[in-house]
Formats: sequence, C-alpha cells, structure tokens
Amino acid sequence: MTASAGRRLSPEDLRILALEDETVAGHTCKVLVLSGAVDVDELRSLIAGRLPGSPTLGMRLGEIAGAPWWVPDPALDIGAHVVESGQDPGPALALDEAGLRIAVARIFEQHLDRSRPLWRIDVLPRLTGGRSALVWRIHHALADGSTAMRMASSVLWDDQPGASGAERAPARSVQAPAPGPAAHDRLAGLRAAAREAPQPWLRSPFDGHIDARRAVAFASTGLPELRAAARAADGATVNDAVLTVVGGGLRRWLEAHHGHLGAIRVKIPVSLHGRPHDPGDDGARPGNRDSFFCLDLPLASADPLDRLAAIRQATRTRKQAHDAQHLDTVMRELASAPRLSHFAERILAHPRSFALNVSNVLGPRQPVQVLGVPVQTMYSLAEIGEHHALRVAVISEAGHLNFGLVADPTLLPDVDHLAASVQAEAAALISARPPA
Repeated sequence: MTASAGRRLSPEDLRILALEDETVAGHTCKVLVLSGAVDVDELRSLIAGRLPGSPTLGMRLGEIAGAPWWVPDPALDIGAHVVESGQDPGPALALDEAGLRIAVARIFEQHLDRSRPLWRIDVLPRLTGGRSALVWRIHHALADGSTAMRMASSVLWDDQPGASGAERAPARSVQAPAPGPAAHDRLAGLRAAAREAPQPWLRSPFDGHIDARRAVAFASTGLPELRAAARAADGATVNDAVLTVVGGGLRRWLEAHHGHLGAIRVKIPVSLHGRPHDPGDDGARPGNRDSFFCLDLPLASADPLDRLAAIRQATRTRKQAHDAQHLDTVMRELASAPRLSHFAERILAHPRSFALNVSNVLGPRQPVQVLGVPVQTMYSLAEIGEHHALRVAVISEAGHLNFGLVADPTLLPDVDHLAASVQAEAAALISARPPA
C-alpha cells in the first residue's frame, strides 16, 4: 500500500480511537426519520454509486511502514454497511416514538467493525404513520460533525431540481471566529488555558462509572423562533440560546431530583475546519478538526433571559479571546515535548474538567430527500464517556433545531423526562422574548 492511496491518522483520530473500550463506543450517529419507506437495495445502490464523491467512507484502518493510516478498502461490501434492522413483519408492530428510541439505543450500543470502514446505516423499515428511519453511525475518528454532514450531502441527499451543489450542501458546523492579532500571544494562550482548567469543586450530577447500556431521547424546537429570541437579547446567538435551553432543562430535572442548583460546567466543541494545522496547509483536511471551550451554566435563576444574558457574556469573552484557537495552538506546540503534552492532555481530559458535553452542528438549510422520500426529522447523537453519563448533541435542519440526548440508564434512568424539560425550556425562552 502506497502513501498516496491513503491518509495518515491525525493525533485527533488516534486520541478518539484510544478512548474506545468495552463500555464506550467511539461513534457519532445521525437518526433520519423519513416520511415514507425506502427500499434497502435501492439505498445500497445509491450510496455505492456515490462513494467516489466521499472517498473517506471507503477507508478502513490499516498501516503503512508500521504507522497507522486510513487506507482504501478494495473489498468494501456495501451490504455490510447498509443493513435492514430486524423487525418482525406486520403493521401492528410498527415502531412508535418510544419504540424508535429503544431501537436506536440498541443500535447505538453496538461497536463498529474495525476490519471495515467505520460506518454503518441501519434501516428501520416500519415506524408508525408509514414512516421509516435510517440510523447512521460514523466513527468519530473518521469524521467529526462538520465532516459527517458533508458526507451526507455527498452520498444521501437527492439532487434538488435547479439547486447547485452549494445549495444542497449543509451549512458548516459551528466554527471558531478568525483569530485576531493576538492569535499567537503566549500570554493570551495561558489565559485561555486558565479559563478551561478543571474546576473540581463544581459538582457534576452525571459523574459515575458507566456501563455499555444506552438510552436516548429527543427534543425539538423552531429554529427561526429561537434565533429571534436570542437576537432580541442583546444580539445573543443560537448557540447561546442552545446552552440557555439545556441549562433550563437541567434546572427543571435537578429540581425534580432535589439536586444542587449551582452551576454545571459544560464543554462546547468548536470546529476549526478551514484553519491550517501547519504553515502551508489549506485547512481543508477531512476527518476531525476541532477544539473547545468550557463555561459554567448558571442554574440558580428560573428566568431564561437571566441565564441567556450570563451565557452570552461568557461565550463572548471566550470568542473574543479566541480560547479554542489558543488551546489548539498550545497543544500542537506541546506535541514536541511528549511528557508535557501527555500531562496537559490528562489535565484537560480530567473527569472534573467538565460535567457535560454539548455540541451543535449545522445541518441542511432546506428540506432534503433520500430516494424521493422527504426527511421528516433529523437528530444527532454522540457517545458518552467515563464519569460523564449524559451527552447532548444538537443539529439544525430546515428550520428546526433538534436535540439528541444519550445517557447511561443505570445512572440517569429518566433521560426522556430531561428531554421533555429541554423542550419546555425552549418554549419558555421563545415566550420570554422581549418585545421589539
């Protein structure tokens, strides 16, 4: 195998692969609820014909000269990657919403086969109302949220009459702002690292030893309405509103469990796609390219506008100071000193460095179809980790903002109630929008 036929695994890829064990699966997941049924053989044919447009999906783990690489799989079996999930025949057994969540959770628990390209689509052929669903797992080492949505645009979405490729493509995921003049200022980097340092005195309600079982839940709200509510509050962003809604949902959930209403530290991934790794790099590599920042979600106030104001200020500070870019730069500079790099990674990965990961990816702006069947709803799911029994992934889709929650049910048995609280908080924030 020659180097020109593959791509060397990045440090991010290797780090994500190393996180996977018997209880943690390293994939992300997109759940597409379709308004009708799709033929599995036609879906396989569609994807097989489009794979050349997304060559990463044809890569498996391999080695070149003893180093780990993504290498093309000449024996890719599309039938092993697009599979009809086993459901007994009969319309009476069509999955309702609760059944869908259970089926998705059982699929999500399963590890991907590392001898093949690290993705798989399970087709749930019968949902109530004549619908169906696609459950698409992609290993996070192969693609982050931004890359996964580009893959969906390449291999799944139907061409829209009169639409250009740019119009069909999803909007890019939440990205870091362009670095300012102080982008390489070491003092600024130290300040960023101080803001992102673990805060072990903050209590996490999701700290515990997880097992391999998963439960999932969903919530949705209108994107234009939430965006308008955010903008009316001193120009806050949709991301600020997402954190406000999640914080409100956590507040309601903790109140029901008589929990502490102080602050919960959240980690927010930030896409760095488009930012070069090194001088001369165009920044357009596939796979993973992200950093993060952390902030403390204020839960003391029941007023969503109070929370939104506090969150808006915290995110502005981190964006204006370019925390995510500085952390990325610091970690790359430390790579030349392995012991320091390992120490820094351990500090940032400490269970108490954050309590909850909340990611937000921009999906297609216009309605999309698969084999002529409209995508009714789209959810994103991301894996949890040790001492982090809950994770929230958000995706926008044709005027909707959809929340996907993944939890260990042995530690958080009522994730569906938490999702309902998140949805209620979205409605509360929209209703609390200050008058124009």
